[in-house]
Amino acid sequence: MSSPSPIEKLSSLLCRLPGIGEKSARRIVFHLMAQPEEFCREFAEAIRSLKERLHPCPECGNYTEEDPCPICGDPFRDRTVMCVVETAEDLVCLEQASVFSGLYQVLGGRVSPMDGEEIDRRILETLQRRIRQYGVKEVIIATNPCVEGDLTYFAVVDALKGSGARLSRLAYGLPVGGSIGYADRVTLHAALEARRQVAETGS
Repeated sequence: MSSPSPIEKLSSLLCRLPGIGEKSARRIVFHLMAQPEEFCREFAEAIRSLKERLHPCPECGNYTEEDPCPICGDPFRDRTVMCVVETAEDLVCLEQASVFSGLYQVLGGRVSPMDGEEIDRRILETLQRRIRQYGVKEVIIATNPCVEGDLTYFAVVDALKGSGARLSRLAYGLPVGGSIGYADRVTLHAALEARRQVAETGS
């Protein structure tokens, strides 16, 4: 059997990305073929540099080129409040919306029994350590409003028992089943402002 052509191979790889089907993948491939060679080179280099230059921040888990990341290393961030998000993409969306000025903790996933996913215990231990280290007074649990987001929220609450921090959760200005990654600035601001306290953990 002959090996797949470059067009077939790239189309197959693109189909593995979220939201891209066969037709969309093929359209992207032929669009790339119509671009100047220099553009394709830059495109390939940008993809390669994602893995070569970026790594999770040892503190918050955000993707960064330096340790710690610029957010964790910023002395002007409010270290008394921390926002827990599922992914680095959620963190970026909150940052771009300029609605939060505290610290973050990226969970790197969510609890999903159907997919066999759970939160890495080491990340939860890092979260516990940072709360103690910075004397965090409030932890905002910004998981997405869906079944998996609810399960993830309960896992975080359970892990933070006895931390001494006040726990709150984003208000449901976000549509049920939606994602922080698709929310606009106004929606995110409203969800943060109207967040509700869910627990007062003992120390």
